[in-house]
Amino acid sequence: MLGKKKRPLAEIPSSSMSDIAFLLLIFFLLVSNVDTDKGIGVVLPPPGDSEIKLNPKNITMVLINSNGEVLFNDRVIPVEEIARQAQELEAGNPNMVFSVQTDRKTKYQDYINVVDQLTIAKVKKLALIGTPQ
Repeated sequence: MLGKKKRPLAEIPSSSMSDIAFLLLIFFLLVSNVDTDKGIGVVLPPPGDSEIKLNPKNITMVLINSNGEVLFNDRVIPVEEIARQAQELEAGNPNMVFSVQTDRKTKYQDYINVVDQLTIAKVKKLALIGTPQ
């Protein structure tokens, strides 16, 4: 009696699967790039205690309160108007310095919107004043 020989079941070798998964993981980590937040590009003055005296006529105060309202030279204006107003002031006085000051509870997005408007206006001198702690 000749019996049929049993064939071994076909099996996918899984001993190297973890090695392949690890190599793929390393490959994709090396090839992909992570988008990083660039932040606000600001050139800071050199450290030191040097104070610069400015003529008050050359300073434009831009105040942002905690409600997001913007006071531009003591007048409440919409954020969208800042670029136009800044361009007009700087055209009349090339030495104009725009001083941006916020309240402690001002939302960061409101601050960014104001700085963006001043960047759109291509102001040459911008002072960012921190709120006292």
